[in-house]
Amino acid sequence: MPECVLQDGAGQIALTHSISAGLDYPSIGPEHAWLHDTSRAEYVAASDAETLEATTVLARTEGIIPALESAHAVAEIIKRAPKMKKSDVVIVNVSGRGDKDVGILRENLKMG
Repeated sequence: MPECVLQDGAGQIALTHSISAGLDYPSIGPEHAWLHDTSRAEYVAASDAETLEATTVLARTEGIIPALESAHAVAEIIKRAPKMKKSDVVIVNVSGRGDKDVGILRENLKMG
């Protein structure tokens, strides 16, 4: 089975960082590697700043505080939406609960 690993220029496993501890991992499993290799899934990145902004936008517009893992998907939709037609439909699965991340949000959004 294929496997994908984040590597540095020397081919060594690269160090990772994410505001979300659940995404701070340098590899994906074989199912995701297969989905990528067969073009059935596309994998993109979101910076910490984009993730925090997406969390703020979703909280203000929908009253939902997403888990930071899910906020990465919201960040991607925010990037793609301006290029979409108004009739296009997007579904984002917002899993988890953002209340577990309130401490991280408070620290990074300078909230009291």
